[in-house]
Amino acid sequence: MTTNSASLAKLIIITGMSGAGKTIAVQSLEDLGFFCVDNLPPVLIPKFAELIEQSKGKIGKVALVIDLRGREFFTALSESLSYIQDHYTIQCEILFLDATDSVLVQRYKETRRRHPLAPEGLPLEGIALERRLLEDLKGWANQVIDTSNIKPAQLKERIISRFSNMDKNGISVNVTSFGFKYGMPIDADLIYDVRFLPNPHYVEHLRPNTGQNPDVYEYVMKWPETQQFLVKLLDMLNFLIPLYHKEGKSQIVIGIGCTGGKHRSVAIAEYLGRMLGSSDTEIVRVSHRDAERDRH
Repeated sequence: MTTNSASLAKLIIITGMSGAGKTIAVQSLEDLGFFCVDNLPPVLIPKFAELIEQSKGKIGKVALVIDLRGREFFTALSESLSYIQDHYTIQCEILFLDATDSVLVQRYKETRRRHPLAPEGLPLEGIALERRLLEDLKGWANQVIDTSNIKPAQLKERIISRFSNMDKNGISVNVTSFGFKYGMPIDADLIYDVRFLPNPHYVEHLRPNTGQNPDVYEYVMKWPETQQFLVKLLDMLNFLIPLYHKEGKSQIVIGIGCTGGKHRSVAIAEYLGRMLGSSDTEIVRVSHRDAERDRH
């Protein structure tokens, strides 16, 4: 669905769960110079693609917000994207925004809005139905962003960082540490559990610090099992990432989890960020979802 040519027109399809941040996403792309259209029926996407091609470069970056309200919309979107792939030379990507059910329910309570798929019922009923309808589309997405634990400004930063680099031919690699006790990141493509490593939490002078602290980092790295694990993990990632890129993915999220997301996972994520960032074909970003959670 994507190409590697930087000269092609760009078409971004913004979709995902209602309440997950599509408005912020489209505003962020507008700031990058994208021509944006909200709530476009999927059946009109091929017509939009035709206009982009006929503009001969005058319309080079377009973002469309698609809200699916039923299975017929999903079918129309599937057919439209296939038509574009077969008939136009346009670089097309799907950005899918997601969040946990509990976070979405809380957002609906705070805004006092009704879920569009459950106007007379509970928000959770509409969320469950929408999640089922979007299940296949999420699997198609070039990028999935979990907005459960990030602020609007952080979401904007991630989108700008990703799509300002869209002309580059490399793949964007996001390595994020997390704590299993706070739930797994729902936007991760690959998840690795490092709870088998010795835990700095039980070393009193290391406990207050995160895996970014040199002493904690050295403690995590000094064990033979850590070194053996990293050799095998890097070997696997160096094998997988080019294959993901070849299949058309422009972004991959690697989750590294430990119990609380403060020590072991942070140290391993920092290491991967440095090692994977040595490739000219990859744009690597490291984040730590839960590292500071118990300090607040």
